[in-house]
Amino acid sequence: MKTRILSLLASKDGGFISGEEMSRIFGISRAAVWKHVDHLKKEGYEIEAVTKKGYRLHENKEKMETVFLKLPAKQIIGARYIYLEEVDSTNTWAKIIAKEEPDGTVVIANCQTAGKGRLGKNWDSARNKGIWLSLILKPRASMTEAILLTQLAGAAVCHGLINLGYEAKIKWPNDIVIGDKKVCGILAELSGEPEQLNYVIVGIGINVNQDLEDFPPELHERAASLEMIAPLKADRNQILGHILEELDYYYGLFNDKKTTEIMEFCRKNSATLEKSVKVIYNDKIILGKAINLTDKGALIIEDAEGQAMEIISGEVSVRGLYGYV
Repeated sequence: MKTRILSLLASKDGGFISGEEMSRIFGISRAAVWKHVDHLKKEGYEIEAVTKKGYRLHENKEKMETVFLKLPAKQIIGARYIYLEEVDSTNTWAKIIAKEEPDGTVVIANCQTAGKGRLGKNWDSARNKGIWLSLILKPRASMTEAILLTQLAGAAVCHGLINLGYEAKIKWPNDIVIGDKKVCGILAELSGEPEQLNYVIVGIGINVNQDLEDFPPELHERAASLEMIAPLKADRNQILGHILEELDYYYGLFNDKKTTEIMEFCRKNSATLEKSVKVIYNDKIILGKAINLTDKGALIIEDAEGQAMEIISGEVSVRGLYGYV
């Protein structure tokens, strides 16, 4: 009943709905409506009650749950969501429940105590400071094809931020940067056999409104929040809504085998292509230039001898020779 009442209030976009109408819609007494609304208010939802008008929901920017209540009925990504005030890691939680949850389920938390980054690194995930979520995806794809889901998530986040006026770029394979600062990291974890994919967990962490002191000193030169580096007011709910919309769009392309559009966006908005890069692989350092991305999401680099080589996401660590990207 909680979700149904929230969904109804959210659908009014700040307008009132009477207790009598809510009673009729849900088939419960007006007293029962009042009790449910009172319980929601105690959970932190800002619900105004006015005599002869009814109830209306004021969007609480610290309650990202309201964004999911406004998603289109046909949307796959986020149609089922699990909102947690605090969790060790949304990726860890998503893996625990993945087998039972439907395709497109989103696990989202207001705070992570042990957020996971790439190559076993930690991801700082302070309360009320960012967007910390994991997707549970069960696409019609092989394990090899599913590798492209990291690029898909990068395209969706980048596109969503661009739509809001941020000058975002994709740093291959799994970061979103603005200028030379990282604002988002993506971590995909696959479960299955080469020809039988069980599920993919795609973790997305977006730094939204941290201050410099919210980051550890070793990250001050490389990481930032959207609010720190862009002349825009960072609104978590607005950002989340745009990104969920783009994730659903690109996931539809992926399932329809129309991945060319995904990779075209990644090439056009790449922070890595045409840059000198250093590839660290098996303790060996290779210097070269990033020249292209394949349709399967691999990076093509050209070494000093003019030889081209294909680098698959997850095999290497790539850093620009001059600065982060």
